[in-house]
Amino acid sequence: MRNLLKIALKVSFGIYLFALAVILFMSSRGLGFAHELTLLEYIKYSSNFVPFKTINTYINALQDGTMNRDIPIKNLLGNFVLFLPMGIFLPILFKRLSIFKKYIITIILVLLSIEIIQVITRLGSFDIDDLLLNLLGAILGFSIYKLLVQLKIIR
Repeated sequence: MRNLLKIALKVSFGIYLFALAVILFMSSRGLGFAHELTLLEYIKYSSNFVPFKTINTYINALQDGTMNRDIPIKNLLGNFVLFLPMGIFLPILFKRLSIFKKYIITIILVLLSIEIIQVITRLGSFDIDDLLLNLLGAILGFSIYKLLVQLKIIR
């Protein structure tokens, strides 16, 4: 029974990673004219390095109705929820990542890598706010994992 659970967990993680890759890299979110720009120009026009700039824009849009509500909700909630499962899967599948310090370093490196790959491939943009929301979701996922361990639901 235990082996069956491990297999199910690994298959679920694989499906999650595939879905994550599709969401992050295969949905066209780059600038339409990206191919005409140099990489540095693309970074300049598509990136956000100012923490909370995008988050504040979406929160203000929700408050004043200047944007279709679906857009800010999808972006804020979507980025938060996207990496929540990672906080549960990683410490279960990789025991060394059940230590918060090791987990947080790993997840930050993963998130930075994803943001950089999105820019280099021009299949997205670098947004520090996406990284922050993804990180918060991953931390919540890790907290859920720790709670499940404490409640002895998982070992």
